[in-house]
Amino acid sequence: MEIKNSHLEDLDEIFRLYDLATAYQKEKGVVPWPKFEKSLITKEIKEDRQWKIVINDKIACVWATAFSDPLIWKEKNVDPSIYIHRIATNPEFKGRNLVSEIVSWSRKYAEANRKQYVRMDTVGENSGLISYYEKCGFKFLGLSKLTDTTGLPAHYHNATVSLFEVSL
Repeated sequence: MEIKNSHLEDLDEIFRLYDLATAYQKEKGVVPWPKFEKSLITKEIKEDRQWKIVINDKIACVWATAFSDPLIWKEKNVDPSIYIHRIATNPEFKGRNLVSEIVSWSRKYAEANRKQYVRMDTVGENSGLISYYEKCGFKFLGLSKLTDTTGLPAHYHNATVSLFEVSL
């Protein structure tokens, strides 16, 4: 298993994994992801903020990072943090605890970048997902109603989000 930055040639696979994750979200009856703009993912790749886990030369999982997330984290955004977005796992690799691998990696990444927290959110109050993220090492901080979602993807508009944090 290897964790490394995604590349532009990974775009098709990243979007395939997003489509599979969206279908799974719809199947589970939770707020599904919208179609993400190719320009957003391309920008993240060019800024070295789009990541992948590779197992046996296959992309097993993808996610994005940011060092600022003010519309979701509001006043807490001033805390030195990294923010994880859009974890999408290849169904061939489900059940391999990849989110725990991301948490372990993100702790080291945060320390290397002199950050105090690893943070993540998910739209809605999905008790199964909350429990899963807690088992992976996140502390559930509660729900937050988003007010200004200008510039955020469509699934955040008029949404309540579950907030998660790992303190270093």
